[in-house]
Amino acid sequence: MRRSYYNKALIVIIISIAVLTVTSGRAYALDYAIGADLSFLKAAEDSGIVFKDNGEPAPGLQIFKNHGYNWIRLRLFHTPTRLPNNLEYTIALAQEAKKLEYKFLLNFHYSDTWADPKKQYLPKAWEGKSHAELVEAVFEYTRDTIVAFRDANAMPDMVQIGNEIISGMLWPDGKIPENWDNLAQLLEAGIKGVDAGRSDAPRPLIMIHIDQGGNKEKTKWFFDKWHSYNIDYDIIGQSYYPWWHGSLLDLRENMIFMANEYKKDIIVVEAAYNCEPAEYRDKPAPFPETPEGQKQFLDEVNRVVLDTPDNRGKGVFWWEPASRWGGRRTMFDKDANALPVITVFDKYTRH
Repeated sequence: MRRSYYNKALIVIIISIAVLTVTSGRAYALDYAIGADLSFLKAAEDSGIVFKDNGEPAPGLQIFKNHGYNWIRLRLFHTPTRLPNNLEYTIALAQEAKKLEYKFLLNFHYSDTWADPKKQYLPKAWEGKSHAELVEAVFEYTRDTIVAFRDANAMPDMVQIGNEIISGMLWPDGKIPENWDNLAQLLEAGIKGVDAGRSDAPRPLIMIHIDQGGNKEKTKWFFDKWHSYNIDYDIIGQSYYPWWHGSLLDLRENMIFMANEYKKDIIVVEAAYNCEPAEYRDKPAPFPETPEGQKQFLDEVNRVVLDTPDNRGKGVFWWEPASRWGGRRTMFDKDANALPVITVFDKYTRH
């Protein structure tokens, strides 16, 4: 069993999965995504942090590349006032990643700050707009942003329209379940903005992202309704943190359900675990909250994704492994030296 699993894993990860699609005039290839959300990496290094691997200093992007990482995820805020993730900052980081041949997932929050299931604040510049005006604003902003990345030779390979939108986005206009039609129109405007901005460049893959990795019922509730609008997209994105989203068996059951029900590729686009006690101080943990427990967690999540039916599991991204925002979920110790979790994919990608 162990040998057959690793044989399968090696085939899935090392060999690129060619996916040729002739819809909306596009053709793309999707390899298995070994990814990290490194949105704060540049800010950390600009502040003087020097990351190390086995005690040897190296640029953060290079360290991840050395361990098989092939995708970077970067969030974009509209007009942030205290966080660095504006357009100029994000383009600069994307350019550095492209130089190292990373593929790039652009994560639109459509907010000036964090957007998640508990908050989806309007950008200040869009306050007071009608629904029709918001739809136009989403289209134009998305289009102009994609043009900027294209012109900077940092075109995203995948675009996420909204972040963890299980409760909608751009509240109150796109809040669900009250305003499903509004949300669908806002999402469609974002997708059309990507198409308008890319010009003759290949169309990036389009991801719709919720935060219900281990919850089959809520996943079904969202995607059954979303699919009723027949809007074209490519990837289901899920967040999976076990203390919020269920056990590994719950994740497995949901991956099987999504693959069979929706015939879409699926990426666990946010996952992480703590390197020291945090979430499991007062209850049993699935893995020790230690550096070694982090490694065991990521290895097992990857195993679940690889085992998704019909080869629909397309990758795993760790959330913020290289900044103070990652907190105890970081992949680096207090001296900025890489922890064991960063080596999980070595056995798949080294030869």
